[in-house]
Amino acid sequence: MNILQKIGLVSLFSIALAAWAPMSAGQSIVKSNNGILVSTSNMTLYTFDKDQAGSGKSTCNGDCAINWPPLLVDKNATSYDDYSIITRDDGKQQFAYKGKPLYFFSLDKKPDDRNGDNYLNGAWHIVQM
Repeated sequence: MNILQKIGLVSLFSIALAAWAPMSAGQSIVKSNNGILVSTSNMTLYTFDKDQAGSGKSTCNGDCAINWPPLLVDKNATSYDDYSIITRDDGKQQFAYKGKPLYFFSLDKKPDDRNGDNYLNGAWHIVQM
């Protein structure tokens, strides 16, 4: 591989890295799909109004987290730009967007389902990009 090919691959990798939030090996990473933040398997991600942006905390624990599973990452995950990592009450690491923890909805059964949008009197929201 010549130097121009190597530079091209590095540039391509840099562009791809900027478009994806880093997660741990074996975990899904997030992406935008038609203006909505989703996992790489196109499962919709949500935020909860009771979570205070930038607080570093999730208010959805216990039974709440059964219905709204958090988007977990391992200890090797890193944050950048609008993506950060919070520590949950159980000590697990959760990915956040603009300071708001990210969740899946248990009633979303297939990619692109958005059954949780405006759930619980409008407290849950899809993440619009």
